[in-house]
Amino acid sequence: MDKAENTLGISWHDSALVPHLNQGNILDYFSERSNPFYDRTCNNETIKMQRLNPDQMLNMTGLEYTLLHAQEPILYVIRKQHRHSPTQATTLADYYIIGGHVYQGPDLCSVVNSRLLNTLSNLQGAFDEARTYARFHPTRGYSWEFKEKEEKEPTSKDKKVKKKEEASSAFQRKRVDLLLGELAKKHPPLFMPPPSQPPAKASHVEEVKTDIKTEKPTEEKPTSNGSMKPPPEKKQKLR
Repeated sequence: MDKAENTLGISWHDSALVPHLNQGNILDYFSERSNPFYDRTCNNETIKMQRLNPDQMLNMTGLEYTLLHAQEPILYVIRKQHRHSPTQATTLADYYIIGGHVYQGPDLCSVVNSRLLNTLSNLQGAFDEARTYARFHPTRGYSWEFKEKEEKEPTSKDKKVKKKEEASSAFQRKRVDLLLGELAKKHPPLFMPPPSQPPAKASHVEEVKTDIKTEKPTEEKPTSNGSMKPPPEKKQKLR
């Protein structure tokens, strides 16, 4: 069981043989001595050492490897199985070869365990975080207090990245201006005329000027002795 768990996290490849892989030699590539997924006690090794026809494996019993699927030149699937009879075999594991790299396909139990562990880990983290927001007061009881996370101070690396993002070359600025100019030519802006206003009526205010004539009384000149002469008496006309 430990061996199966360890092989799920490893891979194998031979850089010298990767460019020449095809459906005819993929089993020979998988049976390389340095491949940790290959079991040398299998029937394939017996057929190879005795130089027999590969079709004779159908008449043998025991462990064997067979090509299950081929999608040249990048994907091949090899199945490890235990043969009981020419028509009956039990699947033990599947291996997929992508770009010359060999991986072991996980079994259903490993997939379910991985998903359950991932789910439980996320749930545990959610409960731990929720517990930090719980508050208790003797009079009010339990309550929740959510606070915004404090913003981390930007490190020197973040500042450098920010500066790099903010900086722009002259070519970029000119390029943007050219693009904006082309867009303005293709789609000129529409200016709405201002609403017409009725002409304001000129109010003619007639100012009436009243001329007030003031008559100045004629001053009588004094005589030499300084006395004022009385006005002459009017004589009555005799008829």
